[in-house]
Amino acid sequence: MSEHSAKPSTTTAASGRPRAVKAVIPAAGLATRFLPATKAVPKELLPVVDRPVLQYIVEEATQAGIGDVLLITGRGKTSMVDHFDRRPDLEERLAKKPEILAAVKRTEELAAIYTCRQPEQLGLGHAVGYAESHVGDAPFAVLLGDEFVKPSEPLLPAMLELQARTGGVVLAFFEVDPAETSRYGIASVEPAEGELTDIGEVVRVTGMVEKPQPEDAPSNLAVLGRYVLPAAVFDAIRRTKPGSGGEIQLTDAMELLRNEGTPVHAIVYRGTRYDTGMPLGYLQTVVQIAAERDDLGAEFRKWLTEFVNTDASGVTGT
Repeated sequence: MSEHSAKPSTTTAASGRPRAVKAVIPAAGLATRFLPATKAVPKELLPVVDRPVLQYIVEEATQAGIGDVLLITGRGKTSMVDHFDRRPDLEERLAKKPEILAAVKRTEELAAIYTCRQPEQLGLGHAVGYAESHVGDAPFAVLLGDEFVKPSEPLLPAMLELQARTGGVVLAFFEVDPAETSRYGIASVEPAEGELTDIGEVVRVTGMVEKPQPEDAPSNLAVLGRYVLPAAVFDAIRRTKPGSGGEIQLTDAMELLRNEGTPVHAIVYRGTRYDTGMPLGYLQTVVQIAAERDDLGAEFRKWLTEFVNTDASGVTGT
């Protein structure tokens, strides 16, 4: 695969600390909510119009200047790597269809894709721990494989900048309805240092609670599936005991670092977030993106309007 064209600086001028230039995408889960569709096709390759979810996530990383992506995979998921590999036979057949050929070749040129097998799914922290030999002692980004943000409303560049300035853990939050806090990890926060406010809506994290009831929630800020982590997290993962569900939780490893003095900050994201982790969210994502497409949007929205205004008997409502 060809090297990504972006050439990000490896340091931030304000701090001199190294900037994360590698991303890790944990993608070894069984996706039981989507069975039987995911019995043979990884959830990460389910299409959103004409691109799989995983491609949107890799594109999000490369848009931020990251050209090195490690996929943490499991059994039966080799097709995820195939998606980013060359297909000379297909390219030859598409020689007279330049637009389609360009779209196919783009997948080969996005980033250098590497893989590591997680033999058992024992938690997000356990999965991230397998990235240590690839990442080394540098900070890195973690992008969960079932959500992404709108390209015109990027999140990751600000997170990379914030981590390079602080040297600590950087998270992303989004606001949820207070009645829905029991579905998410919820953070307690305080105002961030003044010198960080130019990056965006930055807060300092003072703790996290997993799925609290609304009356017990410290805020309505929920964790979004993006992290930028220092390499110290690998040692913390090794020292983290099984937690919720009997698994090694990344949240517990980050809390261990915080208790030992590592700063933990977050950016409150106000842009568009697509969540494909459950069937309803996946369907909503497909509809949203299809409706916004230049080539499909107008006709699709017209059909969709007619569809929702038609009752079960096939009669169009007034």
